[in-house]
Amino acid sequence: MVGLETELLVFANWSTLVVCMVLKFPQILSIMSARSAEGLSLGSVLLEVTGFLVFLRYQIYYDYPMETYLEYPILIAQDAILLLFIFHYSGSVRNALFYFGMFFGLWNILVLQKWIIDLALNLCTVISASSKFLQLQHLWSTQDSGQASALTWGMATYTCITRIFTTLMTTGDKAVLLRFVVMLILNTWVTLVILKYRKTTDKKEDKKND
Repeated sequence: MVGLETELLVFANWSTLVVCMVLKFPQILSIMSARSAEGLSLGSVLLEVTGFLVFLRYQIYYDYPMETYLEYPILIAQDAILLLFIFHYSGSVRNALFYFGMFFGLWNILVLQKWIIDLALNLCTVISASSKFLQLQHLWSTQDSGQASALTWGMATYTCITRIFTTLMTTGDKAVLLRFVVMLILNTWVTLVILKYRKTTDKKEDKKND
């Protein structure tokens, strides 16, 4: 039984890493193909990056096993590329320097005091949840999934499942566990909403073609 649990843990860690290596690619390719960031919420991506940075800093600060958070530098890098495309197609590339400077400052401020990083992780769940709600709000208001990628959000849902398992098997950190449970629910919700509006858009296009 112990051997099986170890194998499952290894599989969960490595499959999460592999999925995260390409997680944002469908979204980035969709934007590049359409030459538009329609359907995406800038605020959602900014909050997502903030949540990733806080979570990564927390894991490093408490010296948790590297395999339980190795995907976060990869996700942050992909989100940075995604942000550049969003800024480019919205005509506000100059804003990129401001936000990247803000993220750099946040990275250093988090570890000035232990209470800051602990408080930040508790807020991290709220921040990450807010990023999902912003994306949901954007989808509801436009009733169009635009270039939002259901595949990207679906893969994010999978990584939440695997991280719930790995957290239970390793650190057992309740704050980390809560974050992944909340993210699992919201990522699933966003995925379903994207698919709903994608079908609606496809039906409208079919009627136009008829």
